[in-house]
Amino acid sequence: MKTKLLTLLTFLSVNYASSGQTFIQRYADIANQVSQTNITNSLTQFEGLGVKYRNTAALENTYQWLVNKYTSFGYSAAQITADTYTYSGSTCKNLVVTKVGTLYPNTYVIVCGHYDSINGTGTNDNGSGVASILEVARLLQNVNTEYSIKFINFSGEEDGLKGSQHFVSAVVNGTTPKMDIRLVFNLDEVGGVAGMTNNTITCEKDTNGTPTTNNAASATMTNQLITCVGLYSPLQTFLSNAYASDYMPFEDNNEIITGFFEKNETSHKHTATDLLVNMDPVYNYKVAKAATGAVLHFAKAETVLSNDGHEFDYQVSFYPNPTKDRLNINLGSLNVSQYDLLITDINGKTALKSTFNNPKLIEAIDIQGLSKGMYLVALSSGDKKVTKKIVIQ
Repeated sequence: MKTKLLTLLTFLSVNYASSGQTFIQRYADIANQVSQTNITNSLTQFEGLGVKYRNTAALENTYQWLVNKYTSFGYSAAQITADTYTYSGSTCKNLVVTKVGTLYPNTYVIVCGHYDSINGTGTNDNGSGVASILEVARLLQNVNTEYSIKFINFSGEEDGLKGSQHFVSAVVNGTTPKMDIRLVFNLDEVGGVAGMTNNTITCEKDTNGTPTTNNAASATMTNQLITCVGLYSPLQTFLSNAYASDYMPFEDNNEIITGFFEKNETSHKHTATDLLVNMDPVYNYKVAKAATGAVLHFAKAETVLSNDGHEFDYQVSFYPNPTKDRLNINLGSLNVSQYDLLITDINGKTALKSTFNNPKLIEAIDIQGLSKGMYLVALSSGDKKVTKKIVIQ
């Protein structure tokens, strides 16, 4: 949606600096798994879905295409949710995919970009951001991160940020307590221009608007983003201001924001010629590498390959641990319609037993009646079983 008014913005070119961050080989290994084939295929498929405006079959078909993509990556039905809203007589959906963190499950890194378009297929604006987000989500599906991640594909952006505004008011502020957001990282129009040298990505920080109390933190995070680009991709960076995209409702809500935007700006946005042939898919691939490294950094991913059987526990977790009166059950990527929960004490005596039908990603149980001590918590469904220790204080 964004249209740059160069006379109103001040840009600052920046060079790569470490800012105290160090190269992490594990992050590089993951970023290097970004697939050019996947990027190009996603752009081609996105383009083929047509003009994705409100009240069109193309918009709904694109939503379902995204659901199928995340499902193919291994995300469970409980992790994939629709945030539905209405405006101008239209019903639209934001797609939200949640990956729960290991240490800070209630604090989120939001990685977002819109999937709607206007006047054309929007292959660059914003199929390019969608393709990048999909690659990040694919590569992080099986990676432990300390912070939770929400991958969000917004609709209604081309009508004035309707989807992101709804999410902030209804979900972020509608959660009790209010959703705790570590960072919002927005990717909008990152496909480059065919025939040009596309070697620089614009990194956007919060410098305008009200409130201003989040500006300094945004500048810090954007500097870290710049560093990640240098560490995990071949791209150069250019520092600019955030404006007119889905991070702005979050900015207005005093959240910390940053973003990616192409340095060479396409002349085809919002037209029938916003097509793959007018883009640079190799540049899009490089942007996806930079984004992958950045999300690994911001979500504090594990720095070595986990050897704790993580691939067999479906990322199921029980938190907080230790706990006192309430235990949260994170279903992780376990895709089941029912599961049994059994808590036993150190002597093998059953302390609590429950069955969850059509379970949510996070279920909470009351454990106030249990004595202090160590317990085993077992979640089972058919031949799938995950057992972990917890401590009740």
